[in-house]
Amino acid sequence: MSPTAASLDLRGCDWDYVIMPLTADERRRHLNHFISQPAPSTPKPDSVPPQTKSQFTLAVKDNIATSSSLPTTCASNILSGYVSPIEATIVTQLRALGASITGKTNLDEFGMGSHSTHSAFGPASQGSSEEVPISAGGSSGGSAVAVANNEVDLALGTDTGGSVRLPAAYTGVVGYKPSYGMISRYGVVPYANSLDTVGFLSRDIKRIRDLIAGNQGEAGRAGLWKHHDPNDPTSLSLPARLRCAGQRQGYTKRWEKESLKEIKFGIPLEYNIEELDPKIRDAWSAGAELLQQEFGAKVVPVSLPTTKQALAAYYVIAPAEASSNLAKYDGIRYGKRDEEAASDAAGGVLYAATRGKGFGEEVKRRILLGSYTLSSEAMDNYFIKAQRVRRLVRRDFNRVFALENPLHERETFSLSDLPETIELEDKWGPEEVDFLLCPTAPTLAPKLAEVMDQASVDSYMNDVFTVPASLAGLPAISIPVRIASEGGSGTAGLQLIGQYWDDARLLGVAEAMAERIQAR
Repeated sequence: MSPTAASLDLRGCDWDYVIMPLTADERRRHLNHFISQPAPSTPKPDSVPPQTKSQFTLAVKDNIATSSSLPTTCASNILSGYVSPIEATIVTQLRALGASITGKTNLDEFGMGSHSTHSAFGPASQGSSEEVPISAGGSSGGSAVAVANNEVDLALGTDTGGSVRLPAAYTGVVGYKPSYGMISRYGVVPYANSLDTVGFLSRDIKRIRDLIAGNQGEAGRAGLWKHHDPNDPTSLSLPARLRCAGQRQGYTKRWEKESLKEIKFGIPLEYNIEELDPKIRDAWSAGAELLQQEFGAKVVPVSLPTTKQALAAYYVIAPAEASSNLAKYDGIRYGKRDEEAASDAAGGVLYAATRGKGFGEEVKRRILLGSYTLSSEAMDNYFIKAQRVRRLVRRDFNRVFALENPLHERETFSLSDLPETIELEDKWGPEEVDFLLCPTAPTLAPKLAEVMDQASVDSYMNDVFTVPASLAGLPAISIPVRIASEGGSGTAGLQLIGQYWDDARLLGVAEAMAERIQAR
């Protein structure tokens, strides 16, 4: 039997892009984390300009458009075999920096899920000992597994409410969500436009940091933060980028690790929920102690009162935007037409059979929820109120951060809104911090069989710590930590959240912290 792309070491190869779909058996054997991969060919060094030779391998979540030889299915039957006429800007940018694409990774259909189980290609898992599959997290589970298995150096995911950070925590890798508007979304199939963010998964924070902030050791090498994309209306303009960077450290001059002793970290009291696994709570405390003892940083409690309403607001806003975005998949403009069904135009909706057959249950559930919350009878009670909560979430973050949000005027607040347990630094209010430290997920990675039987509402709870930063458009990163558990050890994530456009310093702090955690 001839070898397939799935059975080969794909790193460091150049490709002739011929699609090689994996069989069901191959996907199961390889944790089902790739949907499609290109066929390798004999490298031809003389035919490739030196500056474009592969420098690192890249896996791409299958809701991000790639070149015309790899399909973009979003793990949905309605886009089965769909080949995009364009390539996502971020993919083109990474190719120019030396990325060699190894394949398109599995995900929850259209990015809607927390465990990568809602896929037309079957669930992705990270595997485990004793042949008990463990959840890879979602929706970027396939990308996380590819990194965790050392098959790629870097993987792209999308983070709408935690879809990069949650799988990173479950699989023991780094998951980074940039500030909203920093990385172009052109070529990313939208789920919720005001929340979707391209994210990065890797074992190496320095690699991510160099891509975002630029490798200042190489003359003329600008980071991705400086690249505005005119094709993406949510991409920050170049003057705005320069203005934001001028108020931050780490962009025009590298931030040094020695500065950690001058940094204040906040511990959000509202994140210490009853459902938090005690082992993760202990890891959280250990992380705070590390910052104090190893770096001399100051750690103080802070309050984010609207955290309790953030998750509910997210699951009103995101489905509402999804119902609008998915309206175009009717088998006529976009999507695969159900040709077996009789025409239903005379009886009502022309594309009912196509959408009913093409979409999975979770996607249909969110479309229905979003359609209802946008209806005239429900909009005021749900969608409008959720947007107000979102504004309060952003205000909470702006209040606790020492840096101002460059996109908004500084807001005033009443001290009476704060819990009595918060100590005041002076008469003006509590201490302001540089970053927040909290868990990424409330539990360790569950068994795949357990989450397959979970109700959707139970799965939504996994996003409780990741959603607030998404609602506010802030940068956040999940750092892996090992935790002793029954039958061995498990993986969890500690999350750092920073003020808007403070990505460069956030990545520097995360890199220093991860190095000390690994050394312990």
